This record gives sequence, C-alpha cells and structure tokens, in this order.
Amino acid sequence: MLRVVHRLFRPTITRSSFAGQYIRLEIISGKNLRVPSQRIPAGIYVSTNVDSQRRWKSLIKVLSSEESVMWGNTVTLSPCGSPGFSIEIRASYEADRMLGNGEVIGKLKMSWDELLDHGDESFDLSFPSVRGVHPSLTLKVAVVHACDNQNGALSDSLVDCEIARETDAGHARFAQYVTRNRDRVSHLNHAVRHFQLVVDQCPASHPDHATALTNLAWARLIGYIQNHLQDIDATTSLFRDALALRPQRHPDHCLSLYNLAEALNWRHDKKHTAADIREAAQLYHELLPLCPEGTYLRSIAAGANGVDYVIRGCSKLPKDASDEGIHLRRVVLELCPLGHQLRPRALNKLGQAVEARFLQYGSIDDIDEAIQFHREADFLCPEGHAAYLNNLAYSLVLRFDHQGKPNDLDEAISLHEEALRLRPVGHKSRHSSLDNLGGALIARFHKRGDIADITRAISLFREALTLRPPGHPRRDTMLNNLALALKTRYDKSDVSEDLNEAIDLYRESIRLTRHDHPDRPAILFNLSSVLCSRFTETQENEDVEEAITLCQESMAALSSLDPDRFFSYMRLRVAYLSRYEILHDPGDLSLAIQNSRLASRHPTQGFPERILEAIDWARQAEVYHHESALEAYQMCFELFDSHVMTRSSIISRREAATAFDDAQLLPVDAASCAIRNGNLRQAVELAEQGRGQQWSLASRLRTPVEDLELANPKLAHNYLELSKLVSDAAESSATISDRAAADRAETEYRRLTRRWEAAVAEIRDLRGFSRFLLPPLYEDLQAAARQGPVIILIASQYSCSAIIVPTSGDPHHVPLPSVTLADLKILKDRFTRAIRHALKMDPTELRSDLIVLSRIIWHEIMLPIVNVLEHVLKLKRRSRIWLCPTAAFTSIPLHAANPFQTKADRSGKEPCLEDLYTCSYTPTLSALTRSRQLMKKRVPPSFVAIGQGQPGGGKGKALLAVDSELELVHKLVPATANRTTISGDAATRAGALEALQRNTWVHLACHGKQDRAQPYNSHFVMRDEHLTLLDIMDKDIPHAEFAFLSACHTAVGDEETPDEVIHLAAGLQFSGFKSVVGTLWEVDDGVAKHVVKAFYTNMFKDSKDGVMDCTKAAWALNRATHAVKKTVPLEQRMVFIHIGV
Repeated sequence: MLRVVHRLFRPTITRSSFAGQYIRLEIISGKNLRVPSQRIPAGIYVSTNVDSQRRWKSLIKVLSSEESVMWGNTVTLSPCGSPGFSIEIRASYEADRMLGNGEVIGKLKMSWDELLDHGDESFDLSFPSVRGVHPSLTLKVAVVHACDNQNGALSDSLVDCEIARETDAGHARFAQYVTRNRDRVSHLNHAVRHFQLVVDQCPASHPDHATALTNLAWARLIGYIQNHLQDIDATTSLFRDALALRPQRHPDHCLSLYNLAEALNWRHDKKHTAADIREAAQLYHELLPLCPEGTYLRSIAAGANGVDYVIRGCSKLPKDASDEGIHLRRVVLELCPLGHQLRPRALNKLGQAVEARFLQYGSIDDIDEAIQFHREADFLCPEGHAAYLNNLAYSLVLRFDHQGKPNDLDEAISLHEEALRLRPVGHKSRHSSLDNLGGALIARFHKRGDIADITRAISLFREALTLRPPGHPRRDTMLNNLALALKTRYDKSDVSEDLNEAIDLYRESIRLTRHDHPDRPAILFNLSSVLCSRFTETQENEDVEEAITLCQESMAALSSLDPDRFFSYMRLRVAYLSRYEILHDPGDLSLAIQNSRLASRHPTQGFPERILEAIDWARQAEVYHHESALEAYQMCFELFDSHVMTRSSIISRREAATAFDDAQLLPVDAASCAIRNGNLRQAVELAEQGRGQQWSLASRLRTPVEDLELANPKLAHNYLELSKLVSDAAESSATISDRAAADRAETEYRRLTRRWEAAVAEIRDLRGFSRFLLPPLYEDLQAAARQGPVIILIASQYSCSAIIVPTSGDPHHVPLPSVTLADLKILKDRFTRAIRHALKMDPTELRSDLIVLSRIIWHEIMLPIVNVLEHVLKLKRRSRIWLCPTAAFTSIPLHAANPFQTKADRSGKEPCLEDLYTCSYTPTLSALTRSRQLMKKRVPPSFVAIGQGQPGGGKGKALLAVDSELELVHKLVPATANRTTISGDAATRAGALEALQRNTWVHLACHGKQDRAQPYNSHFVMRDEHLTLLDIMDKDIPHAEFAFLSACHTAVGDEETPDEVIHLAAGLQFSGFKSVVGTLWEVDDGVAKHVVKAFYTNMFKDSKDGVMDCTKAAWALNRATHAVKKTVPLEQRMVFIHIGV
C-alpha cells in the first residue's frame, strides 16, 4: 500500500527571494545552561554571526539556580549574501565590561531554511551535551519587511584586540583542561600562560586589570584543587587584589566576594588555617544579602561547598569568648536562616561562646542570650539530641548561680535527667551527663537542703569517674566535682571520711591540671576550703597555712574582673577567720574582713553570692565586735536593692527577697547596731533603707517630679516616660508563662531599666537633685513626723528598743530591756490563740486572755515609750502619734496597749494608749511622707460604697449585714459628696476596680483574705473574680484620699517578709489612698456596722459645708472604738487600725 506523506509547502529561499525581506529572531530563554569549566559566570548571553560584519549579541542575563535564563531579546537578521548563520551560547565572567567573548557553552550553524522550518511557533534549539545535559534555547522566528529595532548590540568592539583573543584562548584551554582527560596539565599550562599574558598587558591602571587577575587566579585555583599547581597563597592574593578593585556597587563585586571566599575555603580545606575560615564566613555574610534568591550564584554560595562548608568549618574552631569570636559566631548564625539544617549547630556554638564570655565577665545579658540560643537550638533539633539538652541545662544552672531563680534550677535538672536518659550505660558521652546532673543536684541541695540530692550527686560523680579512668583528658574535672560533693556532704553531716577523701581527690585533680588551665584556680580555692575545714577540726597549722597559700595562688592566676576571683576572696576570708578563731591574731580578723569587703564588692559575680557574703560579713563583724559592721549592713541593703531591681515582676522581686535565710532580720539588726554605736540618725536611716523594699522599688516609678519639671522639663518628661515603660514591662512580664518568652521579656525589662537608671543619673547631676531617689537621710525622713512623732519599734536578735522621731531635733532612743526577740514571738503566738478563742466566745464574755496580753504590751513595750513622749517630748494628750513596727512587732496590736488598771486614788481607770494619743500606723516613714506629698493633688470628693455579701460559689459564706452597712454609710456621708453604691451583681472585680479609680473615698464591705504564702494574691471577694492586691497595685490613683476596709485580714502582712508590710491596706496606700482603715484579723460583719456607724458619725461631725477631710480618720476611729465599748467585744474593737495621714 502506498503511503502518502502530506507536508506543509514552504517555498525554497534563495538569496534573490530575500530582497527587501528580513528575518526577526527572538531569543526567548535558555535552559540546562551548564558552563564546561564549571566556573560561576556573571551572566549568560547569546550571539549570532551572519558574517564578520553582521555579528550581534544579546544582553547578559544572570543565570538562575535552575540553570536557566530568560532573555526576551530580538534581533533582525538580513539573510542577503549568506546561506545561513551561526548561534552561540556563551558565559560571561563580567557583568559589565567584558574582556573577550567569555566561554562557549554551545555553538550551532544553521541555514535559513532550517531556521524558518519551525513556522510562527516558538521552538527549542538543542546544543551538544555539556556535563551530561544538552543546553537549549527557546526561539521564535518571523519574516519581516523592515529592519526593526533590536535588543542587544553589535559585538565587534573587542574581537580584534589582542588581549581579547588571548583571554578567549585562555577560556578555551581552561575548558579543555576541565572537560578532557588527555593532556590535561598541558591545557592548564596553556590557559595559565594565556591569562598571564593578559595580566601583563593589563597593568594596574587598566580597566580590565581586575578581570585579568580573576581569570588567572581561577585557573590557578582549579589547578591547585586538582593538585597540578601548588601556590595557593599567590592565587588567593590575586583574588584579593581583584576584590579591592571591585568595591561595593561594582557590578562584579558579588562574584569577586565569592571567588575569594572559595579560594579561602580550599586553602582551609588543605591547610586548616583558622583565619581563612573566619574570613570566608565574613565574605559570605556580606555576599548573601547581595545575591537575590533564585540566582545560580546564591544557590552555589549557600550550598554544601559554600556557606555550609564555612559553617561546619567554624563549628570546629575552638570556643572564643572574645568580642571578635562572638561576632564571628553571630555572622555564622546569620548565614543559617530559619529552616537551615545547620541552624541548631550555629545557635549552639554561639550560645557556648556567649556563655564563655559570661564566665569571664559575669554579664547577665550574656547568660540570658546564651539561654535563648540554646533554647532555640533545642527546639529546632530532632528529638533525642542530648548535647543540646545538656547545654541548655548548663546555662540555666549558671544563671541560677548568678541570679538565684528557682525555676531555672528546676528546669535544668529536668533537662539533665532527660539527657541522661538518652545516654544509657555504654553511651560514649554518658560521663558528661552524669557530671552535669550531679552539679545541678549540688546546687539544689544548697538551695533546699535535701540530703537525698547530695547523696545522689556523689553517686553520679562516682559513676562518671569510672568512665574517665586514669589517662582520660577530663579526669581532673571529675575528681574536682566529686571532691566538691563530698565536701558539701561533710558540711551537712560532719563525716570526717568525706573530708579526707575530698582532700585526696583535690590533690590528684591539681596534679593532673596544667598550670595554665582555666579551671586550675577553682580547684585551688576548693582545696583551700576543705583544708580550712580540717584545720577547724584538727587545729593543725599546716592546713590553714596551705589554704591561704592556695587562695593567693588562685587569685594570682585570675584577672581582676574574673567572676571566680570572688571565690578566692571568700575562701581567703574563711581561711583567715579560721586562723583567727584559733590564734586570736587581730591581723587575721582584719584580713578576713578585708576579703569579705572585696568579695561583696566584686562586680562580675552574681548578686546572690555577693549578698550571702555581705550577710556573713555583717554577722562575723557583730560576733567579733568589728567596727565594719555598719558598713557590712549598708552593703547588704545596696546589694539587695540592686538584686531585686533586676527582677521584672513584683512577685519575682518578693521571691528574690525571701531567698536568703535570716535576711528579714537585717534591717532591724542594722538599726540595733547603729543604736549600740550611738548613731540614732543612722539607725533610722538603716531601718528605713532595709524595710519596705518592695514598696520602695515600685514607688520609684511613681515619684512626683514637680520640682524637676520646673528645673528641667525635658529630663522630667524623659524620666516619666521611661518610668512608665519600665512599669508596663514589669506588668506584662508577670503574665507570661512560656519560658522563652519570659526570658525575652526579662531582657527587655533590663534594657529599659538601664535606660531608666541612666536618666536618674543624669537628674542627679542637676543642682539640688544629687540625692534623687537615693535612700533618704534623716533630715528627709523627719518630714514624716511633721504632724506628730513617729515611733519605730526595733525587734532585733541583739536588742529590742524603740526610736522616736520627733517633729524636730534628734531622735530619741527608748530601750526595752525586758523584751527579747524570743519574747515577741511568744507574745505573737499567744495573741493569735487568744484572738482565735475570742472569736468563738459570746460577745458578753470577758476576754481575759486579751486583757492579760494588752497589759503586757502596755507595761513592757508602750509604757517606756509613753514616758518619753510625756516627760521628754512634752507631747500633749490627744496628740497624734504614728507607730512604725518592725519584724516581730508587726504581728502585735501595739495600739491596743492597755493597763486595764484602776488609778491609785480610785478615781477611775488608768488611761490606755488610745486614751492618751490618737494612734496611726505607717509601713515606713517614706510611705507617710509620700502620702502627705500627694495630698497637694486634691479634687472634689466623690464617695463609693462597694459591698459584696453574696459571693460566688465556694468563695465564702454570705455576709448578711453588708447591705444594711452600705445603706448606713450612704446616710452618714455628706450629701455634698457624689455618692454611689455598688453591690450584688454589680460588685464584680472589674466594677470594683473602676470604682476605686473613679472615686476619692471608698468603703469596702466584703470578705477579705490574706494569702500568707503569696501575699500579693491577697484579695477582696467579689461576685465573679477576686480583686487582688496585684490588681490594686497596678493602678495609680493620685487623687484618691480615703478607704475604709470593712473586711477581714486587710492590714496583716506575711511571716516570711514582715518588714515588707505586704497587705491590702498597704496596697491601697501605695496606689494613692492617703488614709486607710484596715483590719488585723477576722471581722464579725454583724458587729462591724456598730464601729462603722460610730466612725462615720465622728468623721463628718462638725464638718463645715460638708467638707471631707481624710486626715480626721485616725481621730474618728479612736472616738468610734471608745463609743462602742459597751456593744462591741474587745477583739472587734482592736481589729481596726488606721494607716496613713
């Protein structure tokens, strides 16, 4: 069967048939564009050649990561006089001015017939294979009757130049060297010779000098890689010179960066020069942002042999805590964006470097940052990566040691436990996890004292030591750690075997440790510590002499700012004191105190360690009657203040303040010390400085700045703005539960705090503001006594007494010789039992226990004070006095002091304290002064009564008398006040908070609850949610004046920090209420209304034109409790106290 082939008829084109016609060729795109020499091009272009006079090339376009190019260039060709044309794909190694024609990727010759055979549709033109793929172009052709404008340009400008011909010859030879197996070295030598000739003809001033250098250097580099050439240093220098000639914004700057980085990588690969990999990292760091995504250069630079090689190379560099070393690690991290497989490794290495700098200089910012890096690395790494767990945990332990945050230690132990689980018996790194977990358990033992922790730590260290047998490079560290654990157990259990074994282990560790090893000083002062312990036990002088020598040797090896120098000072203090206790040489005591002083002031050690050392200093100075005791107390308060200020949230500040055993006695012990030294003014200052730190820190951010605004409005505005930022940061951080987010918030808080501190320092430079926000001097504190004396009651373990701060003149000391701290604790417990019993009694029964206790308060405590007030200060009866109790005195109702005794002449009863004076309380003198200052900001009064007698389910029993109490209050308050009442469903947390902010006078009738475990959670019970102390403290209400808290437990602090006076009444005073009536224990709501009625009746009696004066509150309460003697039982009269102005 005959098959007929149908084909489209196209007339044969002859030279004569093209008269007046042209062929328009569109170069659309190209793909599989691999360069034979494997060199990275600056771009790819297409050239056509009809004859020597009709040559054209397209624009140079950047090669994509998929080895393709989009052109869209058009050329109009005249076929006249030629049977066809040639088309080439070429790689250009210059983005701008080309030297020569570049390297050929593919070349074809075509007749016009072949070209036109594809019709009007685009078609692919395939070229011979290059490195396993066929380059191709997508073209489109059309016959046109006029010569259109064309893209691209004629390309005959440099063809005939000798340097261009030499360059093209070099490219051709070099491509042959790379692609052929025969005569390879000969091709390389020819290529180098051609390129060298070009360099010789292009001196430094020639515009193509950089190009010539680069071509020669690239040929030499590949020859070096293939081991056909040796001089890599000269090659690298050529690339470096070329880069210098192509600065930023030069079109070929990126390629020159890459070329030099590639040379450095290869030199590092063969010579392992650390400087090369560091420089390569910097070059890639500069290069990548300049390389658009999707380009071939970026894909290669960011690939396995580019950035990834640099990252891996840098990860093998030794840990470098210098600024330059850390900068390099940051550069490497920036080379690993999110999603990069090596990002966890880069984070880990950067974290370790920053952590190492922390160990050198003790900056909290460094350890915070290290934890953030380790946390991200742990998050990104696959499950089961024990090394990252260990590193994060280790950083957390370091921060715990420096800052004392319990959550850090708990998290670290949990992470170490998980890491150990991932390293079972037989795992090559098990010894490391055993060691790390043991160290964390020692830290927890020091914190909580559980003997199980130290026992387990010793067991872990012993197992780890078996995994680091003699000859192991880390055996010395393991010996030290086991010795440390044994010494720790000895301090707890006093077992001599532990002490002797620890000494032997330390000696072996020192023997194995090089003299220049960074851990050696720590081992030296640790051995010193155990020798001191043995000296105390055996009193053999050789031990203490060696201990002192070891500490001195360790100190000589440490820089002046090394955090470990603190421990050298501390161990020296122990050694000198140990010798003093045996030999009684005053010089040893002086040296011990001097080393305590140096340790406490050592700036790079964390505050917790320095605080503990300062406390020890104060205690030892007291024991040995050393003159530095007051200096030591002062240091304690300064360190406490700085330490607590680093905590962003109010709750974490209290946590920091309660972390030190017996620290709550420091303020009163300091005041007692000053009294015993005859310096009463300083006693007042120290008692004030050491007490109420929580309120003091918080109030700094709300300090009135009227005087500053007059002196320097700009500084005042800046200070107020920063104060708000710090306050807001503290408030927001309190609600964060995610640990990583909390760490970031803490870092931001500290950054803002530093700015705030800088602003304060600038204010102190102003004339008249040198003591801005510094602890007040006696002259400043005496302002609190402007309207009546303030009586500070000091309850110290060394002595109990009172200091009366009069309206003017020096303070007066009132010894209380028959009262001890133990007596006060017993008295407090007896009062607690007596009140509990009285609350269960019938209202008509005699409160015998309370009467006995009130007599004790009168005779033992208040009578000596009253004698001074009457006979020395000549204070008139009914005058106002303010009680400022400290420590154990805060738990005793001092205002209830009563002799309960008939006068000798039978003319009546002896007066009690409240018969003689109108009593108020103040948490601190500063709080009272601040309230008085805020009295200047008075606004028209508004009164709100808030009551909640029916709280939500489970929040307490119903208070049946609340509604009638609110009605009573409404009737008694002057009609001139803007009166409102909120109760029932409207008395919610939000409703109560809004009412507190909108009104100047507040009466609260509801359940109150003092949370003794976390006093900031103390609260008023509302309909829906609790209105907490934290809620109240968050509000700044400067126009507020008076609050009556008809609720239980609103003016009683917690036992852990009694001198902080953290309770609901104090919180309202802090928020702006100048005058507050609160309660010390449970209130009977059915009885309380009698006191409330008597109080408001007296409060507004004789008020002219309905004027509401909150300074009358103390007098009104005094009159009210007298008025209800017959209807209200004793404990329900004693329960109410007045705080403030």
